[in-house]
Amino acid sequence: MRFTTGCLAAVFLLALAGCASKGDLQFLQHDTDELKTRFLTMERDFAGLKSETREGMDKSLKEYQKEISLLRKGAAELQAALDSARVDMQVMAGKVDDSTLLAKKPAEDLAFVKENMERRLTALDGRIASQAKELDDLRKKAAEAQAREVQITPDALYQKGVDTFKEGNPQKARELLLKFVEQYPNHELAANARYWTGETYYSEKIYDKAILEFEKVIKNFPGKEKVPAAMLKQAMAFKELGDVTSARYVLKKIVADFPLAAEAGLAKAKLKELK
Repeated sequence: MRFTTGCLAAVFLLALAGCASKGDLQFLQHDTDELKTRFLTMERDFAGLKSETREGMDKSLKEYQKEISLLRKGAAELQAALDSARVDMQVMAGKVDDSTLLAKKPAEDLAFVKENMERRLTALDGRIASQAKELDDLRKKAAEAQAREVQITPDALYQKGVDTFKEGNPQKARELLLKFVEQYPNHELAANARYWTGETYYSEKIYDKAILEFEKVIKNFPGKEKVPAAMLKQAMAFKELGDVTSARYVLKKIVADFPLAAEAGLAKAKLKELK
């Protein structure tokens, strides 16, 4: 009886350990069947004890009933453990399937990302190649333009600045004229270039800078024919700024210093307007 109870306890502990393998389940099933066989054997033995004395039968009956209760309890617990193990196996099988799907999905996502990145890199390579070609073309054009500028003569540069101003682009004209003055400060057309630089500011109504440019003509090129024209335009710029006193002073100076210049007659007319 002790051996049977120990075996039952061992089997019960094995079931409680939660082992979910197929071999363990077979082992539990085998123990259950063995217990059932012993139970039947004990029932047969119990039938044979009917010939014994009443007292012995009662005593034996109580012992066997107790043993049977223990066996039934153990069998029930083993069956419950067996059922629980089956459920655990089903759960584990489901988890394995889920893990397989989850393992497969990142691989598919990675392949999609890789393919997308390759497409984007290919497109980027194409854009880089296109931009590189455009950059080469721009460099060639810049080199050609620079070569043309190197070959341009001072007179041609000056004339280009004046023509650009007359075409209605004072800013570009100013760049060309200032470039001329910087490169050829002693050229015979330097005074004219300064004068037209002042005209570019005047046309844009930047009168203060126009006055300064005309003043450079007056001071730096005193003997040039553009001096009276620069003074007349300077006086007009003063007038636009509301400085009538300075405008009148410059006009009177034109009449006094350049009485034979065409600008002297215009200065007299402007003086009458200022009265």
